[in-house]
Amino acid sequence: MLAYLARRLAAAAVVVVLVSIIAFGIVSVLPGDTAAALLGEEGARDATRYEALRVELGLDQPIPVRYANWVAGVVTGDLGQSMRTGEDIGPGILARALPTVQLAIMAIIISVVIAIPVGVISAVYYRRLPDNVGTLFALTAIATPGFWFGIMLILLFSVTLRWLPPSGYLPFFSNPIGSLQLMIMPALALATGFTGVLIRQVRSSVLEVLNEDYITTARSKGLSPTTVLFGHALRNALLPVVTLIGLQIGGLFGGAATVETVFSIPGLGRLAVDSIFFRDFTMIQALMLVLALTVLVASLLTDLVYSRIDPRIRRG
Repeated sequence: MLAYLARRLAAAAVVVVLVSIIAFGIVSVLPGDTAAALLGEEGARDATRYEALRVELGLDQPIPVRYANWVAGVVTGDLGQSMRTGEDIGPGILARALPTVQLAIMAIIISVVIAIPVGVISAVYYRRLPDNVGTLFALTAIATPGFWFGIMLILLFSVTLRWLPPSGYLPFFSNPIGSLQLMIMPALALATGFTGVLIRQVRSSVLEVLNEDYITTARSKGLSPTTVLFGHALRNALLPVVTLIGLQIGGLFGGAATVETVFSIPGLGRLAVDSIFFRDFTMIQALMLVLALTVLVASLLTDLVYSRIDPRIRRG
């Protein structure tokens, strides 16, 4: 296990270095000028103010120097300061991370609760009515944009029925009920596409396992269909599902950008949108790095869980 973990950590370190180079490179070649965006159209015409602000922001330095300075700060835990607000990026990201993490966790829970029963039923009733309904539901969920579904939820549950508040955020530990009321619609909207993908994966995995020889042997022994399904098939069928959940973490954080904007949630997604709009390059770089680290950690934890379930992975 330790050797396997060491290999995974070494690979993750290489990925982090590559992501840092890509993040800094992409941001550096983006069109637009942060100094001009901060000064506005009138202020940018003042050459003295414009050049002074570029020097203050470090934009006058060569790209390799700016990258080296940025990496040196990141290694020591200093992600820099926002070009737009001047606040320290680390505490700012941490404060915005809590709403996004809550949103992602709720979306994953909703997806798993819906996808596993629907996927299993579709596989058991292969090519029959329940399978057709489940497949239609999955494809519809995949094709439905999360932001559009979120707007429809607001119109139904907030405007028409007046059951839920339309937008906003409350910390979970300060007001659990109010927080859940505010987050249930965004979580449903964020979970839409992931739920459809997960249903298809569960269905495919269960169908594959049900055709294995050991399942045929279990049936020949006279075991009930329920025992065969839940006692023998489902555990092995869910192995690829665990991997899929880990790989979809990045997609959930990406989808959170539009969902958080629709529901006015002060999370990382909305912070990324605002940073791109105002050309806050230091914040964009830090967010890309944090997202990459989040995906790597999720992937590593998924692999460790997978290796515990299937020891053959550790020997690979």
